[in-house]
Amino acid sequence: MDSSLVLASIMVAVLVIVLPLLFHLTRYLGAKSDNVRKNEPVEGGIRLTHKDTFDAFNAKFFLVGIIFLIFDIEILFMFPWALNLRELGLFALLEMFVFIGLLVGGLIYVYRSGVLKWT
Repeated sequence: MDSSLVLASIMVAVLVIVLPLLFHLTRYLGAKSDNVRKNEPVEGGIRLTHKDTFDAFNAKFFLVGIIFLIFDIEILFMFPWALNLRELGLFALLEMFVFIGLLVGGLIYVYRSGVLKWT
C-alpha cells in the first residue's frame, strides 16, 4: 500500500471519529445558558416578529445590499487590471479612469437620491 494512501485513510478515520466526538463533548463541557433573550431569532439586527408576511418592509435594506454588491464587484475588474497594467499600457489606464469615473458618478447619484440616509 502506498504511504500517501495510508496517510489519507488515517486522516479520514480521525475526522470520522474525532469530530463527532468533539461535537458531542461540547454539549457537556460548554457553558449552558437558558436566556430567553439569547435564544430569540435575529436577522440583521431586526427582531423577527410573527406578523403577516404581507406587512410593509423597509426596502432600503435591499437597496443598500444591492449597492454594496455593485461597488464590491468592481474589485473583480480592478484586481486583474492592476496586475497586468504594464502589459496593457496607457489605453487600459484610461479605460480604468473611465470605469472609476462611472462608479463615482453612480455613488454620487445614490447619495443625492437619498438611498443611504436612514432617517
